[in-house]
Amino acid sequence: MKENPEFYEIQRFRQWWLWLIILSVLGFSAYNSIRNAEYFSRTELIISSAIPAMIFFLFFITKLETKIDHLGVRVRLFPFHLQFKYFPWKNIQKAYVRKYSPLMDYGGWGLRLGFFGRGKAYSVSGNMGLQLVFKDGKKLLIGTEKAVEIKKILENMNKVENALSNANITHK
Repeated sequence: MKENPEFYEIQRFRQWWLWLIILSVLGFSAYNSIRNAEYFSRTELIISSAIPAMIFFLFFITKLETKIDHLGVRVRLFPFHLQFKYFPWKNIQKAYVRKYSPLMDYGGWGLRLGFFGRGKAYSVSGNMGLQLVFKDGKKLLIGTEKAVEIKKILENMNKVENALSNANITHK
């Protein structure tokens, strides 16, 4: 079966202030390594330069991908998830778009655990997200920059589901 999502989004870390911090740390590390090269071994210099460079590279390649179709929701926070995490509609009690505070609700961006029963969150930017509430009571928030499009998809799926249930047809 050919995969044809009704909704697809890729997000990346694009906050200017985050890149300013990362590049400042990288620049400071390089400056210190050059200025104090005579006091450190070659191995220490390589390690002190490699760690900030790896952090820069990690933020550069990280991306949040979201797919929504008639089967369910798929999400992947690459490179932490190499394959998509799949959440079928049959396991989801409620799905809606909501505004949230990344810092107050989840302690920041990335793969996060929320405070006080808010559940997990996958977020890389912004303050809007797709909130999933599962039948077992667990919650997952997926950040989005396309809240309006997700709302439309959810409304359309709701209309189809209502039409199918009114016609006594089971939708799987």
